[in-house]
Amino acid sequence: MIYDIRHVTTYEYENPVSFARCTLRLEPRSGGGQELISHDVEIHPRPAERNQRRDFFGTLTESVTIEAAHRSLRIDSRSRVSVSRQPPARSAAGPSWESIRDIAFEATSLGPSSPVGYVFASPLVPVLRPVSAYAAESFASGTGILEGAVDLMHRIRSEFRYDPKATVITTPLEEVFDKRHGVCQDFAHVMIAGLRGLGLPAAYVSGYLRTIPPPGQRRLQGADATHAWVSLWCGAELGWVDLDPTNDLLIGNDHIVLAVGRDFSDVSPVDGIIVGSPRQKLNVAVDVLLVE
Repeated sequence: MIYDIRHVTTYEYENPVSFARCTLRLEPRSGGGQELISHDVEIHPRPAERNQRRDFFGTLTESVTIEAAHRSLRIDSRSRVSVSRQPPARSAAGPSWESIRDIAFEATSLGPSSPVGYVFASPLVPVLRPVSAYAAESFASGTGILEGAVDLMHRIRSEFRYDPKATVITTPLEEVFDKRHGVCQDFAHVMIAGLRGLGLPAAYVSGYLRTIPPPGQRRLQGADATHAWVSLWCGAELGWVDLDPTNDLLIGNDHIVLAVGRDFSDVSPVDGIIVGSPRQKLNVAVDVLLVE
């Protein structure tokens, strides 16, 4: 499948902003059944400086400096991506979760794909005893790594309520877990925390999900959104397997990977600092269109 993706981020400021410095992570990744065909980002007002680099996780990170006074900032990212992946069968068990835990801690590589980098707490994903105990219910002794992960994913989907008004990015994980309400990034963080609490390597994935309108209804522009899910290391044979707890499924060709990290703080599509306005209004619109 080939997708055209448009991701438009707009900031409107109460007062003129004299200076802005932003970090962009808007280029979709290549690899894992996904290939980037083209990518471009237009920024208004025009930046005084733009610099690109690859971060530790392999994500293209662009630093942007804007020195012209402005009341609005528009970042328009357009990409074309080819996706062809076959997830493992949902019924697959995989090696025992205990063996994966032990192998992960014995890893000698410290590179971005090494499992050992994803077994410890991270800025937005603390290891909490109640969350670890919740995850442990899916991982009885000898349970296959993928079997247990699929069960945990299903329980999160069944027992947590999707509620865009319940949380913000700064809402503590403990509060999300107690309330059982949140959005995709919350559910991904909860699942990652539970897995890491058992010593299992789990990464945070940001990206896009193609949505299909109900029969007889037209698809709305900007109706798609950035999405988040979990990538779990399941051993040398299965490798990293992606699971979407918000929708209770193993990812297939409707998911497009943007960035991978320990949690949302590593993969935020746009962040930065401004000088000159105490208040701002943010609008994000995403379109994921199937080309062929």
